[in-house]
Amino acid sequence: MNKYEHSVYLDVEKCNGCTTCLRHCPTEAIRIRNNHAVIDQERCIDCGECIRVCPNKAKKASSNPLSEMDRFKWKIALPAPTLYGQFDNLEDVDYVLDGLLKIGFDDVFEVSAAAELVSAYTRRYLKTEGIKKPAISSACPVIMRLVALRYPSLKENIIHILPPMEVAAFLARDKAKREHPELKDEEIGVCFISPCPGKVSYVKNGFSSYESLVDVVVSISDIYFQLISKMEPDSNIKTLSNSGMIGIGWATTGGEAASLFNEKYLAADGIENVNRVLDQIENGNIPQLEFIELNACTGGCVGGVMTIQNPFIARARLQSLRKYLPVSQNFLSSDEDYIPDSYFFEEFPTYNPISRLSSNMAESMRMMSEIQKLKGELPGIDCGSCGAPNCRAFAEDVVKGNAVIDNCLILKHRQADNNSKLQEETE
Repeated sequence: MNKYEHSVYLDVEKCNGCTTCLRHCPTEAIRIRNNHAVIDQERCIDCGECIRVCPNKAKKASSNPLSEMDRFKWKIALPAPTLYGQFDNLEDVDYVLDGLLKIGFDDVFEVSAAAELVSAYTRRYLKTEGIKKPAISSACPVIMRLVALRYPSLKENIIHILPPMEVAAFLARDKAKREHPELKDEEIGVCFISPCPGKVSYVKNGFSSYESLVDVVVSISDIYFQLISKMEPDSNIKTLSNSGMIGIGWATTGGEAASLFNEKYLAADGIENVNRVLDQIENGNIPQLEFIELNACTGGCVGGVMTIQNPFIARARLQSLRKYLPVSQNFLSSDEDYIPDSYFFEEFPTYNPISRLSSNMAESMRMMSEIQKLKGELPGIDCGSCGAPNCRAFAEDVVKGNAVIDNCLILKHRQADNNSKLQEETE
């Protein structure tokens, strides 16, 4: 397996070894070693939860500087619908799109417009015979990696339709080549303006055999101040927006699910809630549903750690903005009864599940027995003083040789007290 390139990293100089991130990581990817956090790259899903909760701002998200677009002759911006919720008193999306042209882009293609097409094709997908239900949305890359690592049995439930970002990149490139046939493929640059590090990792690594059509990912927080200085009221502003209520609704939890016009759905956000839902699906303990929308960030994409605005304020702004928009501006042809191949990804990435202890079954069983035995000897209070998120994880670290039993301070103190009492009794 090729090395996975992450977009969440640690600034060791700012980390003081507190256990805040340790307790909140959904895949137990963080340990405290030598008085600072250490991120297990194989377990990390780039959800950004550690960035959100770190009191010292020691966790950070990497993205590209806008200057990386300078190497392209034709520059295309793909604004996520979340971007629109960052601006106060925004009455027209065209001000944002016009601002993107003013800061140096040659064209803009709204991800929200592509989202409306993905919604239409998903409605068609759910009517296909033989698909496994409940069908789980593939829009959030963090959820895709979480399923691959922690819930591999649910891979067949994933809808194999590309996320709106990729569909927008495909359509934007196609439009550029049609309108400017003199351009070569390598001269066309596509820049996604992202709310979260999960999208950055998706572009860096691709998805199994699929390689992203996006060249550069710029964070919303980085481009916000460049953009707002160019968004001046102008009566001659061009009409550029090509999306409606459905597309912009994708920025918040429930927007994608509501666009399917199907009442048998569930929409959940926040990584802890997502884990609970996936647990229930895996255990078969969930109502008969057609569709599951899951967002790693609280509130949906508006809650991404690479945004500027409070997600609840951003959501309220988007609700106000959607009020006067048409339902959708992107429709499927009435004589088209299939989903084009360009909207699909074929393979699901293969990862080693995080619960796997060894590639050898007998060895795995032996290690599991040792972990259970050691866990029973530990205090069971999950204090984190050992550098692991809980006693079970610490027992696993010890059995794997990544920690020593003396790292449990409580057990060490108890043993010291017992030895002291025993010595007093013998004297």
